[in-house]
Amino acid sequence: MQLIDGKAVANQLKLEIAAEVELLVKNGGKRPHLAAILVGHDGGSETYVAAKVKACEVCGFTSTLIRLDIDGSEHDLLEQVDRLNKDEDVDGFIVQLPLPKHISEQKVIEAIDFSKDVDGFHPVNVGRMSIGLPCFVSATPSGILDLLKYYQIETQGKKCVVLGRSNIVGKPMAALMMQKAYPGNATVTVCHSRSTDIKEECKKADIIIAALGQPNFVTADMVKEGAVVIDVGTTRLPSTRTKSGFKLTGDVLFEEVAPKCSYITPVPGGVGPMTIVSLMKNTLLAGKKAIYNN
Repeated sequence: MQLIDGKAVANQLKLEIAAEVELLVKNGGKRPHLAAILVGHDGGSETYVAAKVKACEVCGFTSTLIRLDIDGSEHDLLEQVDRLNKDEDVDGFIVQLPLPKHISEQKVIEAIDFSKDVDGFHPVNVGRMSIGLPCFVSATPSGILDLLKYYQIETQGKKCVVLGRSNIVGKPMAALMMQKAYPGNATVTVCHSRSTDIKEECKKADIIIAALGQPNFVTADMVKEGAVVIDVGTTRLPSTRTKSGFKLTGDVLFEEVAPKCSYITPVPGGVGPMTIVSLMKNTLLAGKKAIYNN
């Protein structure tokens, strides 16, 4: 069993991005600028946004954090989105999810200028990704592809089971694993809350990508010997063993499953750091106008 060290890979990629940014600026180019809108004070969102701001510093980006009150209106948020769409100094921006229930996430996502949508959630980017056109690819699936590539994990002709059908991870992950490229060319099955025989599907899989948001869902009896297991889950469970009072828990029961795997990602330290570095890669592409020239 080999542990997939997402933190180490992400750190290396951030250094490569930083070197490219310094060369860009040295040659008279503009330093990439990432903005983030954070609504309210959700603990998980605060942690993620802080990590993104720190990553911007390492990569040499300019970053702006806009905080909005949790009781603020949808109209107020959409106004901020419109302002960032029009701000020529901002190359890309994100609206940290989840949003309060009184705000439509889909309406907000669609309001973002797709050429600044470095999260890769806008329908234009999702559509372009699904047919293999240049676009901003959703950060978590993009990070998973980078991990598979870094560890030279074979995907062609392999049976891949994606657990979860979210617009952010499950659906784009399935599309990317089917693409005519490496990583890709896999035979993909998507399982979700209405699927039957999930256990049997997983037992046949060479690669399992677990993105259900259900802690410890994947157990040893669901995994065949030598499988590659990518754990996307990051559920915050109460814990008396940590200073914060919570522990990030994946969708995979790691202690049980790991001995059967050829490769496995830990939680934390696996997919999470790669999600952030993928956002940095998209921001660099936006800053260089490498995808959209407007």
